[in-house]
Amino acid sequence: MLIAVPDYCTISRVSGVRSRNSSFSKKSKGRDRSASTIRANLITRSDDFEVGRLFGSYGFMNITSYSTLQTGRDAEYSSEDAERLRVQDVGEGSVKIRLYEGRVAQGPLKGTRVLFKVYPGQRAGGTEADMMATNELNTHSFLQSNLMDVCPNIQILLGGFETTTGEQWLAFRNDGKYSAADYAKAKSEGISKDQALGEQKFWNPYEQELKIKRRRIFVIKLLRGTLSGLAYMHNRDRLHQSIGPASVVLNTTAEREAVYLIPRLRDLAFSVDISYGSLSNGGGPLSDGLWRRASAAGAFTPMEKRAFGIADDIYEAGLLFAYLAFVPFCEAGLMDGLSLQRLFESTFQLDLNAAREYCLADDRLLEAVKFLDLGNGAGWQLLQAMLNPDHRKRPIAEAVLNHKFMTGDLL
Repeated sequence: MLIAVPDYCTISRVSGVRSRNSSFSKKSKGRDRSASTIRANLITRSDDFEVGRLFGSYGFMNITSYSTLQTGRDAEYSSEDAERLRVQDVGEGSVKIRLYEGRVAQGPLKGTRVLFKVYPGQRAGGTEADMMATNELNTHSFLQSNLMDVCPNIQILLGGFETTTGEQWLAFRNDGKYSAADYAKAKSEGISKDQALGEQKFWNPYEQELKIKRRRIFVIKLLRGTLSGLAYMHNRDRLHQSIGPASVVLNTTAEREAVYLIPRLRDLAFSVDISYGSLSNGGGPLSDGLWRRASAAGAFTPMEKRAFGIADDIYEAGLLFAYLAFVPFCEAGLMDGLSLQRLFESTFQLDLNAAREYCLADDRLLEAVKFLDLGNGAGWQLLQAMLNPDHRKRPIAEAVLNHKFMTGDLL
């Protein structure tokens, strides 16, 4: 499993991009007509783009091995219950992706702002980089095949090209370059700044209450958009498999503009086709880890593997839910994604009632606890369902969207 991690770097200007035969125009056997139709509409010449400044990069944490969590003699967990309770060896992946701003230079989309996602060539990134780029291209092509039914909560691919050095440049419509991770980091840093200045002693209680309410509204809308995109993918037999704070791009991070917020899923390089035809064929190298875990959990038939894959996405969405319920409501450095995952999985073994009691005893986590306590603990109940140790008992994305905590009625 590879997880996207943002690593923002120095801004610079690039030029001199040249193209050879683009992978967008190469033909492959077994390609469906819908993918070919949208492929024909994608911009595939580098001359049609202008490349601007480098504004960031992505690294990947490569989880290379898994071992069962060591528990005491009296522990009563079956192998299925311990499916997600494991110690992970994490190393830096070999693929480093660069991000550039730009725009379409000519044609009917002239002037459209784009974001380039650049995969290294085989020399720098190996075959894995090419597989990731191809998989992301094919997944977006499939999901955009029906122009009358394009999901607003998934990033839009406009085209791309391959350079003479083998780099794959994917051009996405620029609907915002800040991620859910950027939003959470900014808000937690704001809390730390206010505390350092002592401003919390002088706040008008009404203003503070309004600020917290805006934050809750923003977070729930962010989660709803993410789950809507995920539901769209699942309904079209695609898994995301890389859901996290860096994999959700936002068109605004201003909580006063929550009414205009449109979260969009990105980073589909690890997306998995779970159509029954694909499952019968065994899938590809990028999904090997998923299906090994499925087998370990007792999912062997195509139907069982499909259900496991969907439940696995829901689990990752649950971890994102936990991240957004805590990090924007706590001071900087107090909580992060990995710390929350270890807290829930290792310390409390996915018993969120026990986790709540622990968090309630720490005043620094009070606003996060109060957020999840809405509706007599509706947030904790939903989070427990999404992180259920038994993958068969996790809700599907539509059920999460219809949960009372997600509808916004509790606000």
